[in-house]
Amino acid sequence: MELPQKFLARMEKMLGGEYEDFLRTYERPRQFGLRVNTLKISAEEFVKLAPFHLKKIPWTDNGFYYEREDDPARHPFYYAGLYYLQEPSAMLPAQVLPVSPGERVLDLCAAPGGKATALAAKLRGEGLLVANEISASRAKALLKNLEISGVTNSFVTNTTANRLAEQFPEFFDKILVDAPCSGEGMFRKDIANARAWSPDKVQSCAKIQREITKYAVDMLCPGGLLLYSTCTFAPEEDEGTVAWLLRQCPELELLEIPGCEAFSRGNAGYLEMMAEPDNTDVSKEWNTRNETLLALKDVGTLSDGSRDADEFLPDLSKCVRLFPHCCDGEGHFLALFRKRDDGKTADDVRVNRGIGQSRENIEDMRRLRERNVSSGQKNAYNRNAADGRRKAAGKCERRSRQPGDMSKEEHLVLSEFLQDVSAQWNPQRIEVRSGQAYYVPETAAGDMGAGLAFLRKGLYLGEIRRGRFEPSQSFAMALRSDEYASVIDFAQDDPRVRRYLCGETVEADDLSPKCASGRQLVCVCGYPLGWGKLVNGTLKNKLHPGWRMQS
Repeated sequence: MELPQKFLARMEKMLGGEYEDFLRTYERPRQFGLRVNTLKISAEEFVKLAPFHLKKIPWTDNGFYYEREDDPARHPFYYAGLYYLQEPSAMLPAQVLPVSPGERVLDLCAAPGGKATALAAKLRGEGLLVANEISASRAKALLKNLEISGVTNSFVTNTTANRLAEQFPEFFDKILVDAPCSGEGMFRKDIANARAWSPDKVQSCAKIQREITKYAVDMLCPGGLLLYSTCTFAPEEDEGTVAWLLRQCPELELLEIPGCEAFSRGNAGYLEMMAEPDNTDVSKEWNTRNETLLALKDVGTLSDGSRDADEFLPDLSKCVRLFPHCCDGEGHFLALFRKRDDGKTADDVRVNRGIGQSRENIEDMRRLRERNVSSGQKNAYNRNAADGRRKAAGKCERRSRQPGDMSKEEHLVLSEFLQDVSAQWNPQRIEVRSGQAYYVPETAAGDMGAGLAFLRKGLYLGEIRRGRFEPSQSFAMALRSDEYASVIDFAQDDPRVRRYLCGETVEADDLSPKCASGRQLVCVCGYPLGWGKLVNGTLKNKLHPGWRMQS
């Protein structure tokens, strides 16, 4: 593999005696991984059920290496959402961020959905996952992966970080920013990314990362955790962004990420290396554009003399990096932050979690922070802003149709269908818009996100038309086989399951009583794949066309 010379020169300087080991990894085949979707099945149960050659990934609870010949993307379990195919090192961010059921969680750069689906599994259907992607086409892939995984409590948005920050000031308990980066850790996986690399791209990515993460800080509630990650080795994008963010946002503190044998620790020395005057390829441009290194003259002093180097360059060894020569994976960098609560009470936090704050208020908050105003002034400002948000939210509630506010016909049609569903669905959380029924997360009811571009708020249940309810593919994926009255269950090696996945009509009179005609939840080994209609022993295919296996 031909790699950029400037990239190699920098890596040699970073790694020293380890550089040759690093180079040899590009001669080896890449590793393949899958992460078990614990919303549907435990890792232990999956190992017993799956016909793959699996080996545990050491830094995850539910990640496994598999062999190329296993071809899990063609197995029915993939279509049942039992696992997500993911590069092994990319599983680390969602593993490290501690998420509990009931919390409000944001995945700010979420497509294609590997980390978002992992966070959703930790929530167990409780609380709220806002999964955002600025690219419309990638956001569609994100939505599909969330639906395949059976996620019921997501809000999938398609907007910028600043627009989200207007709507969600100090709202989230946990935030993941897997930032756009130069992708150096994925060169072995994607040679096109290596060809597109340049020092200018590194600088450009660092600038974008800082803008995104600063908005993320605005959305993090006091006491909340922010996990920043990249799939690059570049110090400008890794340690540099961490140091910059800590300097810009004094309310943040860097937390230590628990160690693993495969981890390499963050290194402040990489920043000092980038500041060396003889580093003509990168450091002159870097010193010109970057506030962090511009202030740094040497290891012990700062240009303005106002703060010592230990405060300015925190203990970056609390961060971790995966290098391919130290692990069976590609590459990733992680830093975990906590937002100090500054003595705020729980009531203060709840007030600050109002929605609908204006762009001007966000910018005012930032200006106040940068001027180092007193915490008392900030709290007074936040209270005034929250009062305005509550008034605006009240006006929205009077204008819009709320969850649970269905017509008699809509209520009758949905109730009739839900008689066959044993899972408990709170009717006050069902929202019907233009005949489309949605199950809205409890913490996302009403006009949350009004004015934002979004693809989905909650679980799409299906469509009410001509006095009937047609359940959606995503509804099928959110059910368990024991939660629907009529089920057809295939064995994983039954040839009919692949025919069903390809969209064909199949004979199924041996799998269900002949009298049990009508709608069926079609499963493999007890895990839903989609809908079908049984007529005289023949299963008519109702699998969503966009989800079918290509023959």
